[in-house]
Amino acid sequence: MAILNIRNLPDDVHARLRVRAAENGRSMEAEARAILSEVCSRSGPVSDAAALPTWIDTLYRGDKPDSVVDDLIAERRREARRQ
Repeated sequence: MAILNIRNLPDDVHARLRVRAAENGRSMEAEARAILSEVCSRSGPVSDAAALPTWIDTLYRGDKPDSVVDDLIAERRREARRQ
């Protein structure tokens, strides 16, 4: 299964998610998963998945970054040191 991290979530959204999770007897993670599953299943399957590589190439104009993962790890480490 895939992992999704959500950064910069507004405090009020975090608080409402916590309350909603408690009301449904779930963890915040389970509640977020339920919300995303429900919302994403409404629109049906992604029909443009085959077009994604072309869209990414267009977005980056053929100059895709090589070190995205390394940059993300470095950013997380900097954030952890600040806290």
